[in-house]
Amino acid sequence: MRLRLGPIGAALLLTTSLTAACGDSGGGNGSAGDGKLVVGVDYPRSDTDFWNSFIKYTPQFAAELGVEIKTTNSQNDVAKLAANVQTFISQGVKGVSMAPQDTAAIAPTLQQLESKKIPVVTIDTRPDTGNVFMVVRADNRAYGEKACKLLGAKLKGAGKVVMLEGGLDSINGRDRTEAFDQCMKSNYPGITVFGEATNWDGAVASQKLQTRLTEHPDIKGVYMQSSFALAGTLQLLKQRNLLVPPTDPRHVFVVSNDGIPQELKSIAAGEIDATVSQPADLYAKYALSYLKDAIAGKTYQPGPTDHSSTIVQVRPGVLEDQLQAPLVTADGATFDGVPSIKSDDKSLWGNSPS
Repeated sequence: MRLRLGPIGAALLLTTSLTAACGDSGGGNGSAGDGKLVVGVDYPRSDTDFWNSFIKYTPQFAAELGVEIKTTNSQNDVAKLAANVQTFISQGVKGVSMAPQDTAAIAPTLQQLESKKIPVVTIDTRPDTGNVFMVVRADNRAYGEKACKLLGAKLKGAGKVVMLEGGLDSINGRDRTEAFDQCMKSNYPGITVFGEATNWDGAVASQKLQTRLTEHPDIKGVYMQSSFALAGTLQLLKQRNLLVPPTDPRHVFVVSNDGIPQELKSIAAGEIDATVSQPADLYAKYALSYLKDAIAGKTYQPGPTDHSSTIVQVRPGVLEDQLQAPLVTADGATFDGVPSIKSDDKSLWGNSPS
């Protein structure tokens, strides 16, 4: 029997149909109402200038790439990261970008995402196990080697230095520490290295550096594995009347990692001597770009990219796009074979308008 609708019944049916259509477009299928892909981005922390810069760049590149983002902040806690991923899954995201600070404990979360066919791009860090579509990172062993070569050259192969290590539960902390130690042993056996674990904590770094300076007032170099230790290190040197220009015999040579604006200003002022510039802007850009490619079914092979980097296979099934991270100094000189660029170079993201 054919159902006949009067005017009121027809209007109700039309309203119901329109409501259902609007509900279907809302993102449960991984796309926003305007058709944009919806992806999840977990910010690993927001207590450092570097990561705050990354947080600033992410929505800018999302708009440029036509991607809608859902964001969370795991605050350097892998349990929170796992919970945040559950939120992303419930929101129907099509891909996830993350920067796990504990690179071993993230494995179960990666397995869950893989089982749901949700691609993952990690930035800055590489998981110890588990599959991801791409790792967007710089060569962190090169960070340690560049710091080693600069300090070795400045100290003429003799003296004492303190290395303020990051977290050794992170591939970044391990890479920078191992590379710095190996480079020193191989190239500058006359330099004594005091390694201090800090877990990327500025207060811990300051306390341990203070202890070393008290025990060894003749320390002439400091390698900070991240700018988290910058403020405390400068304060300690100032308190001890050691925050003097590089031409002063009392000067303590300091190398950092990150490339934040304050580091560049400190280099220009002669307070520290170098940093290795991690590309916070490109981390944000290529995390989202690779997620789009993963969702579209694109694949990559090891080799050079179209953005002056190199993709390497770090283990079977895991590729890493190693973005450029230059050594930055006041004069742009070369130190034991390692070139640098000047701290006022406009190509550095740390010199970009905020």
